[in-house]
Amino acid sequence: MDDGLEQSWWANMPHELLREVLLRIESSEAKWPRRRSVVACAGVCRTWRLIIKEIVRPPQLSSNITFPISLKQPGPREHLLQCFIRRNNGTQTYYLFLSLSSALADDGKFLLAARKFRRPTCTDYIISLDSDYMSRESNAYIGKLRSNFLGTKFTVYDIQLPHSRANMAKSCSTKLVNPKQVSPKVPAGNYPVAHISYELNVLGSRGPRRMHCVIDSIPASAIEPERVAPSQTSYSVSNIGTSFPFFQTNSTHMENSISGEQNNKRDDVLVLRNKAARWHEQMQCWCLNFHGRVTVASVKNFQLTALPVNGHAEPQEDDVILQFGKVGKDLFTMDYRYPISAFQAFAICLSSFATTVACE
Repeated sequence: MDDGLEQSWWANMPHELLREVLLRIESSEAKWPRRRSVVACAGVCRTWRLIIKEIVRPPQLSSNITFPISLKQPGPREHLLQCFIRRNNGTQTYYLFLSLSSALADDGKFLLAARKFRRPTCTDYIISLDSDYMSRESNAYIGKLRSNFLGTKFTVYDIQLPHSRANMAKSCSTKLVNPKQVSPKVPAGNYPVAHISYELNVLGSRGPRRMHCVIDSIPASAIEPERVAPSQTSYSVSNIGTSFPFFQTNSTHMENSISGEQNNKRDDVLVLRNKAARWHEQMQCWCLNFHGRVTVASVKNFQLTALPVNGHAEPQEDDVILQFGKVGKDLFTMDYRYPISAFQAFAICLSSFATTVACE
């Protein structure tokens, strides 16, 4: 059969029949690597792509990471999404994977990569969708983490606005890009979406570090049960190629809630802080309960919770939004949940690799 005729036949299937077929595929292929079938369906033709866009739910509702845009959307509300980071000290690169099993180390599904670049007055971590080419000139570049000279303060930059109604100033380091690479509706640049600071540790290497994260792109009220954190629904880059299926996700179920929040007076932003470790007399060390997800003691290990607002009680054990810890020489677990995204969580964890002895 001619390729053109075959494509036309698939595209012209009765809509209800096609939708039922794609629904069954989406529900049966819930986990990677089998979930690549869902991605393949989205690449058949425009009709299939629109239906897949409609039925694939964001991570917040499905606990699944399907397309690249999922990395910029909030994680699941009910539980931590388990990931891990592999470090290559020789090349100063870091690779984020989605865990495919409960084991602390498996093959994983590649999500993001970052490379460290030292500059005279700061250090940059370039974050990319490509595991081999990590550069701001790459179409796979989606943001960066920048530290100050001392390695005590960090800023997370996104190449586009964190959501369509955001009102944020570009960084002065905004780079001119090829106009063919971006959507005319979304300006490209470096938008500061989070700030991370580490306090000087007066206990020296004997005590854990103190972290403070301000997520400028998320209102503090987003953690309340009936509220929804704003998120991106499409990437600005449009000529990535078939290996990076960039297209919009269906956000209809969120639009009304987000619109209402944005029309109100701007809420205070979300602030995260690390949980205080407890001194264990028998082990003679500082301890946190990672529920088996961390096995090696390290000053880099941390758990972040939201700063209480509106007089709410202190966060409970189940309120951890991001946890990061060492399980091997160059292997670390990274578990995150709503309201932050995988991109934001990865950038925060990169700061733990970059902090200097001044914070330890």
